[in-house]
Amino acid sequence: MPADRATHPQVSPAPILTVRDLCTWYYSSEGLVRAVDGVNFDVHAGRTLGIVGESGCGKSVTARSILRIVEKPGKIVRGSIHLHPAHGQGASRDLVKLVADGPEMREIQGGDIALVFQEPMTSFSPVHTVGNQIIETIQLHDRSVTKAMARDRAIELLQMVGIPRAERRVDEFAYQLSGGLRQRAMIALALACDPRLLIADEPTTALDVTTQAQILELLRRLQAERGMAIMLITHNLGVIAEMADDVAVMYLGRVVEQASVRDLFRTPQHPYTRALLRSIPSLHSPPRQPLATIEGSVPHPLNRPTGCPFHPRCEVAIAGTCDTHVPELLPIGPGPTPTLASCFQHHPVDASGSREVR
Repeated sequence: MPADRATHPQVSPAPILTVRDLCTWYYSSEGLVRAVDGVNFDVHAGRTLGIVGESGCGKSVTARSILRIVEKPGKIVRGSIHLHPAHGQGASRDLVKLVADGPEMREIQGGDIALVFQEPMTSFSPVHTVGNQIIETIQLHDRSVTKAMARDRAIELLQMVGIPRAERRVDEFAYQLSGGLRQRAMIALALACDPRLLIADEPTTALDVTTQAQILELLRRLQAERGMAIMLITHNLGVIAEMADDVAVMYLGRVVEQASVRDLFRTPQHPYTRALLRSIPSLHSPPRQPLATIEGSVPHPLNRPTGCPFHPRCEVAIAGTCDTHVPELLPIGPGPTPTLASCFQHHPVDASGSREVR
């Protein structure tokens, strides 16, 4: 069960990031791939939004869409990504409408929003020291900072993320660092310009469990000190239980359930979420009993099923409904922050596909 997060600030009335109907598609000679297909969520200051799902569900493409670094032939075809101003001062900016490689978007990348990749070796240049890359990032966003000042700041950041002998490590290359130190250096690089939102894309997958726990504790401490929002992308529900305040479960490019972390683990509402939770080993499980699995696999994006994307693997699919109609992400129950789920078990439809009024 997720731990109590009373130390986190309450949800602010206005989120710092609002994503609505985001669609990122890839056009190839083989056909159309709807990697992200109508995603909605909010990210609030001081809180962690966990994005969870199997590989191929569109989690990383969602993150890249926010930063406008989607590789070709990918393209955002619809939707909005509104970055709201700090302290409510100024107007919000729709990142979809900005030029992807333009000066305003480059200012936001690493400034307001920073990204921690799964494998730092793909992010750090192999021919420049870690310190030089942090220094360059600092000076890129603040040209009044001298190289000496930026170097001092780089050493301070490396110390902040727990890298020993930072004065020496600042002049080392990424390949000279261990996996855990590389990930810490990647976090230091992301924090160089005090981002309001830190997107962590599978930040602990390649690490051993001890280093993983240290990195998660580091992210938690930095969030408490800085009040920044974190968007944590992972397939590990244990990490979600440990870190997240709110959770969005993705399947084949769509959010199928969204809830607080406590509600999600206590009362999951979507069959896919329940199946994911059943696959987690438990201390109370009988010994030598095989883990539960989800039948089948995520469909190939070029061969999407009709109707609900999960219905071919769903144990409670309704014939004639789930294989025909696409469910909407709708609230379950009353309250200011109810769980949202896209399932006809909760929101029945009639033969025409219209919602039944209860």
